[in-house]
Amino acid sequence: MVHINSEKCKACGYCVKACPKGALAFGENVNGKGYHAVTVDEEKCVSCGTCYTVCPDTVFTIEEG
Repeated sequence: MVHINSEKCKACGYCVKACPKGALAFGENVNGKGYHAVTVDEEKCVSCGTCYTVCPDTVFTIEEG
């Protein structure tokens, strides 16, 4: 399972573009930095770690289920 620290997200979009399952998208809510942070569709996510790898801001943590 992927967890997102929304407050650290700068909405760069690297993870959204890199996700092989299309499980990431920009959310409706704005974080404390003024960005639309990324959200994860848990139905599509396979916890592959691509988002974790490409994120420059260590927004993601992956928990094995």
